[in-house]
Amino acid sequence: MATHTVSAPTEASTKLNHQAFMLLRTIFTVAPILFGLDKFTNLLTDWTHYLAPLATDIIPVTPQVFMYGVGVIEIIAGILVALRPKIGSLVVCLWLLGIIVNLLIVGNYFDVGLRDFGLLVAALALNRLAMARDR
Repeated sequence: MATHTVSAPTEASTKLNHQAFMLLRTIFTVAPILFGLDKFTNLLTDWTHYLAPLATDIIPVTPQVFMYGVGVIEIIAGILVALRPKIGSLVVCLWLLGIIVNLLIVGNYFDVGLRDFGLLVAALALNRLAMARDR
């Protein structure tokens, strides 16, 4: 009968885990806040081009007003990641999933959808690191 011994985390692995956690928490705090703020200024791009018409059929507002709401939610998500990374990272995962579904409905911007899938996986990794920190 084989036994498997699990050793305590080394100081080096603990430090590496902390660094990975801090990198992911920082980017998932800063990026949603900056992108959320840009929904009000459209300096980076005209965000309404990425919005599926179905969205404004469900919520009957102009695409720009819809994007203002998106901006508010993104800012809140970024703040939540900063303050409560376990919960905030899951909110970001769900938000990114919503963006991906929206882009698939648009039928364009598949490259952006693929990038956002990678971000979703990174947000999930942040969640796992945050969970490990609490143990």
